[in-house]
Amino acid sequence: MNPTTVDEARLKDVVKTAVLEVFEERRDWLADLLGEALLDIGLGYAIQEGEQTPTVSRDEVFTVLEAGS
Repeated sequence: MNPTTVDEARLKDVVKTAVLEVFEERRDWLADLLGEALLDIGLGYAIQEGEQTPTVSRDEVFTVLEAGS
């Protein structure tokens, strides 16, 4: 096998072009990706906030949920 020399700048350009083409042709993928990222960020904030609040029992949670229905 002959080793192939890869020009780093050329490889970067090819990858960038490929990614841009995917996002131009499949905007729905980009929308899904951004939506999932925002959900993950929101979940992270909710977890952090939950760590700062007092712990409640499972029964207390279900009592509140049942009262709301």
